[in-house]
Amino acid sequence: MRFWQRLQALFAPGGRSAHPEQETASTLANPPRTTGQGAPIPEPQTLPHPPRIDWVNCSNTAGTHRMIYYEWGAPDNPEVVLCVHGLTRTGRDFDALAAHLSRRYRVICPDVVGRGLSDWLPNKSEYAIPRYASDLTTLIQKIQPQKLYWVGTSMGGLIAMAIAAQPASPITKLVLNDVGAVLPRASLQRIGSYLGTEPHFATFDDAVRYMQTIFAPFGPLSEPQWHHLTWHAVRQEPDGRWVLRYDPGIAVPFRIAFPAQDVAMWELYDAIRCPTLLVRGAESDLLTRDVAEAMTRRGPRARLVEIPGVGHAPALLDRDQIDEISAFLD
Repeated sequence: MRFWQRLQALFAPGGRSAHPEQETASTLANPPRTTGQGAPIPEPQTLPHPPRIDWVNCSNTAGTHRMIYYEWGAPDNPEVVLCVHGLTRTGRDFDALAAHLSRRYRVICPDVVGRGLSDWLPNKSEYAIPRYASDLTTLIQKIQPQKLYWVGTSMGGLIAMAIAAQPASPITKLVLNDVGAVLPRASLQRIGSYLGTEPHFATFDDAVRYMQTIFAPFGPLSEPQWHHLTWHAVRQEPDGRWVLRYDPGIAVPFRIAFPAQDVAMWELYDAIRCPTLLVRGAESDLLTRDVAEAMTRRGPRARLVEIPGVGHAPALLDRDQIDEISAFLD
């Protein structure tokens, strides 16, 4: 059975869900956000300049959808770093890394379909690795890089593995951030406990506290860093409440395909031929030490870097983490 068929069987066994109210990417600018008392909340000003925003049209079984991406650096630079986020996150997670790398590279950070400012899929069963890999391949065809370096956190790393394992893969170098060739069932169960829930928050500060709880394994981040990660992962409703900025329908195929045991993908990993850096949170429950060490001995024989005091997954906001990736890409 071919890789795509195996991935389809693993991640997308079928099924549809009701189509909830959708936030589309037709308006890229966020509306003003306020506190519960109506005072405006300023967007975090942690960067010298914001990224450019663009989109690519991708196909799905019901038609087309738009995938938004954020772009840093010279648009004519032939060396491109593609940064792809985790399951419920957005491309803005990579702002600090992208701003640093943009001095040398063109950096592109998409909102994978169903997240951030990208469109939602009408058929929820398509929220799976084959759809994401197809969308990212469409994006790669649009940007036409001479050299492509991929930084993938968690789900973003799984998408990268699916593409890097193919013959004539476009990926020149690969960074896998806290994801590997085995997905422990217990870790997937933890993720499934919050995936697809639809919490509402009375204030932005309540949303920040939620993020600090759910993503505590990110490690000891500063208040401005938590503010930044929350700002781009929530939106404010007309009634003033705050909600998560992703389609709850992404949970549908995840729950239908929930495995009875750990998910092993060694055949994919062993087919990768490009130089690979494996970043592991030293306390990660998704990428165990045994699996990480095995990945240094087979397939592309990844170089392993462990981040102390961090679980799943390193946020790539701190300078030491950024420097590790920058040195590998250089």
